[in-house]
Amino acid sequence: MNQFIKIIRMRGGPVWILPVVILIFSILLQGCSSPTLKPWHRAKLTAEFNASMTDEVRTFDDYLQLENKLFAELEEKVYAKTGTGPEYSIVRYSTGSLADPQHRQSNWNRSFELNAAAPRGGVLLLHGMSDSPYSLRALGETLNQRGYMVIGLRLPGHGTAPSGLRAISWQDMSAAVRLAMKHLSAKVGAKPIHMIGYSTGAPLALDFVLNVIDGNGSPMPASLVLISPAIGIHPAAGLAGFRNWLGHLPGLGSLAWLSVMLEFDPYKYNSFATNAGSQVHRLTRSVSNRLAAKARSGPIKAFPPILVFKSQVDATVSTDAVVDSLLVRLASGSHELVTFDINHLAVEYNLIQSDPRLINDRLMARDNLPFTVTLVTNENSESTKIIARRKKSLSNEISIKPLNLDWPQGYISLSHVALPFPPDDPLYGMHNPQDPKNIFLGLQSIQGERGLLVLPPHWLLRLRHNPFYDYLEERTIEWVDSISGLSG
Repeated sequence: MNQFIKIIRMRGGPVWILPVVILIFSILLQGCSSPTLKPWHRAKLTAEFNASMTDEVRTFDDYLQLENKLFAELEEKVYAKTGTGPEYSIVRYSTGSLADPQHRQSNWNRSFELNAAAPRGGVLLLHGMSDSPYSLRALGETLNQRGYMVIGLRLPGHGTAPSGLRAISWQDMSAAVRLAMKHLSAKVGAKPIHMIGYSTGAPLALDFVLNVIDGNGSPMPASLVLISPAIGIHPAAGLAGFRNWLGHLPGLGSLAWLSVMLEFDPYKYNSFATNAGSQVHRLTRSVSNRLAAKARSGPIKAFPPILVFKSQVDATVSTDAVVDSLLVRLASGSHELVTFDINHLAVEYNLIQSDPRLINDRLMARDNLPFTVTLVTNENSESTKIIARRKKSLSNEISIKPLNLDWPQGYISLSHVALPFPPDDPLYGMHNPQDPKNIFLGLQSIQGERGLLVLPPHWLLRLRHNPFYDYLEERTIEWVDSISGLSG
């Protein structure tokens, strides 16, 4: 390697080639030293839906029938090849283990449909990359109780085995969204249909709206609710496509994975395929480019109202991306951004990498933003009590509303993954339900020596539920009911 660099310098080669060569060399080294892959990393599930199947899978019912075949194939190719017993007690694909989703009351990895006798309208739930319909289950059940017909769509590649993310494309997921929206429209008729997108589900919802605007689909959603939306991700994600291509070369199959972990989460993959990162990058770039093109002639007026929930501390998506790539491009008056601040009482600012006060000041000080901003934050720096500071579109007047909420002790912020999960979630919540038959992945208090556990420290540190979920749910219900012309 050093000799190669010397040759480039001696021959006057371009300077930029050095970091490129080093990057490629590092990727190749990593591909030769990655962990051993398991059956759930290698299985090829042929019954998965893709965009080329639209002639044979024409309806959502067809999609569900194909999904049944897919889960039967998962049983044959993954579960049947995974051992059982004490050493597999937390392995997701070990039949009867604590993490086996198949023995739970409902396997929320599958698409679900919550009907209503006389529906007020419809709601389509779109989960994130590597997630499952479980991630929006709580919101879906609440909205169904209020009279909405709800579909929790399992996106292609999800809910089965991590290997499912190796072959899917964002166009496959987009095609599945179209099927589900068509089904909802047939069920509720002219009544309003809302889309709730979490993480990657958000740009999929935006993609659907853009297609409707362009005359390539229907119906137009009455509104969008976007939670931790993956609007713009780190530019380095663009390298995932190149890395994924290398992963198809002999001896470099491990490059097809950005991370390989033990699979102990019943409703989310811990391992992450390189292709998944590439597809998120391509989807967000497509949506951003289309929004930018439409905004060149002025603010976009055709969009349905959008309510965004976002943690100021988010390792996946920045608030700047949500503002600059989406909200400022839309016509004023009907959109809102709700951001959850850090716990100012608990955080020492010299210990954090970036200060969210900068973006807070930017949002609350400007009087030309075409959307309403609500900042959920400490009452003051000496209090754990929570208030909502709200500034309406094209205004600099701020109203303050106490929320009757407090930061729980030991919490310093929310996270990208926390927002849609209530504190009483039996898997990711604040308290262990003490069910001896099921694994609990919520709030942990573990200390010891580094390197002892198979779980990386960043996994243990990340908050997985939202202590302010009740506020998020209340605002979502108010939003959906108001736009649907309903109350109470």
